[in-house]
Amino acid sequence: MPIYDAPTRDMQFLLHDVLKLQNYSNLPGFADATPDVIDAFLEESGKWHRDVVAPINRTGDLEGCKLEDGEVTTPTGFKEAYRAFRENGFMSIAMDPEYGGQGLPLPLAYAVNEMTSSANQAFGMYPGLSAGAYHAIHENASDEQKRTYLPKMVSGEWTGTMNLTEPQCGTDLGLIRTKAVPQDDGTYKLSGQKIWISAGEHDLADNIIHLVLARIEGAPEGIKGISLFIVPKFMVEEDGSLGARNAVTCGGLEEKMGIHGNATCVMNYDEATGYLVGEEHKGMRAMFVMMNEARLGVGMQGYAAAEVAQQNAAAFARDRLQSRSVTGAKAPDLPADPIIVHPDVRRMLMDTRAFVEGARALTFWAALQEDFVHKAQDEETKRKAQDYMALLTPIIKAYQTDKGVKGANDALQVFGGSGYCEEWGMSQFVRDARISMIYEGTNGIQALDLVGRKLMAEGGRYWQTFFAEIDQWAEDHRGQDAALDGYLDGLMAAKAELMEGTQWLGANAMANFDHAGAASHDYLHLFGLVALGYMWAMMAKEAIDRKDDDDPFYANKLITARYFFERVLPDSSAHLAKLKTGADAMMAMPAEAF
Repeated sequence: MPIYDAPTRDMQFLLHDVLKLQNYSNLPGFADATPDVIDAFLEESGKWHRDVVAPINRTGDLEGCKLEDGEVTTPTGFKEAYRAFRENGFMSIAMDPEYGGQGLPLPLAYAVNEMTSSANQAFGMYPGLSAGAYHAIHENASDEQKRTYLPKMVSGEWTGTMNLTEPQCGTDLGLIRTKAVPQDDGTYKLSGQKIWISAGEHDLADNIIHLVLARIEGAPEGIKGISLFIVPKFMVEEDGSLGARNAVTCGGLEEKMGIHGNATCVMNYDEATGYLVGEEHKGMRAMFVMMNEARLGVGMQGYAAAEVAQQNAAAFARDRLQSRSVTGAKAPDLPADPIIVHPDVRRMLMDTRAFVEGARALTFWAALQEDFVHKAQDEETKRKAQDYMALLTPIIKAYQTDKGVKGANDALQVFGGSGYCEEWGMSQFVRDARISMIYEGTNGIQALDLVGRKLMAEGGRYWQTFFAEIDQWAEDHRGQDAALDGYLDGLMAAKAELMEGTQWLGANAMANFDHAGAASHDYLHLFGLVALGYMWAMMAKEAIDRKDDDDPFYANKLITARYFFERVLPDSSAHLAKLKTGADAMMAMPAEAF
């Protein structure tokens, strides 16, 4: 059976040494998150995920979910694990205390969410979707709606979903047909079908709160005519108790490549009672709160899958005997050397390690920016954090899932033929991870969002502010240590290439929009490399300051930093060269020739 041990030491390093959460005790909830509290929380969460959630990952893959008479049964152990998950308070870590949440810093919540996703991605999607629904309601719903639904969602007694996709439309939500008919009592009757609804029906919670995009009768065509509705599985009475079953049912379960333990449903709405969230025809604005939350969560899923796969690959590589090292026997008392001595095995393990640790830092850093959006006491800090979140969300989602799938695939490769056999469990990591590149907006859509919207927003303010922060950080720390200066040289060289790519898009994209589309993938990856480079420079600085500590963690962190700057970051030059070729060769062949 595959193993999983939560990387609590790396998480502590990020939260205490790099992000320095203890320095923000003036912000709501941060004073309660002392280093001792965080360490205890991470240690206990890590043990629980190792002992409870990871062992049922394989069970979930083999059993899957079952639909019978409209009711979905989750795999063996999921109900018990979910009950313990919410009783342990893992659901409510960063949620609003007004509705029963703990109000702790969001980076701590992401650390625990990472553990859940690494240990069991399919299981983690149930509370993950609920968190997104919670945020959408919290940001957009009326006070009465918040009082009705949020306390039970915060406690985990009720879960939530997002219902966007329909059979005739995926990303193009302007084609939505689900209709909403106003009623005299202020409610609406919703009719239509939604597909690919994660956690749409299950047996883990007493109620499921569906957030549904629909078109009110007579609404404008396209995106501008879409509204958002709360549609509970069971009606909620005035005293908070559950009433009659609403007219929403699961019409089928998708047969998927992976995440078998999560119920991916076809949801049928047959004049189901719904409640408008916010204003009519403003549904996309409200739903984007949930979608952006989900996209950051999916970016986390990307590196979380690579983390657990790499743990298993490293353990296998230390034990598997195969051939002798090209520089002479490293284990002469054994019939062959363990494969971890071979450079190409090291390449795959180090590629993944450098990516995972950089992506974890970027995700936690972004989570802190989200906290600043809601909790910072000055408007400039809030504005800058909002800019960063808007800019980096598509990058975190797409870059980290692209590389996360590669990391899981490389881990399988380390196992050789054993990895291709189901008994080792490595194929599940690859199969489960693969969905992350697709849902919550395909990675191609994320790249188009970056180059088509985020770069031009506010006259380019988003990227200009981020570039200026990197420049200022490098200037502030140059000359402090020769080793750090070497990392700064690499970071600034890659950042210069990113600036060149940005300028090329500015000069060429408007003349031919295909140039923007053709360059978008490489531009996003170039941006992802620079963002991780910034994180690695900050981590290297903190590790250098502590390199004389007896803890080998810091020496190993610097080895990984060196690997990133020497072996990973140089890919920026290739991405720049490719994006500057534009669309000509890509679009030259006639469609009928494919």
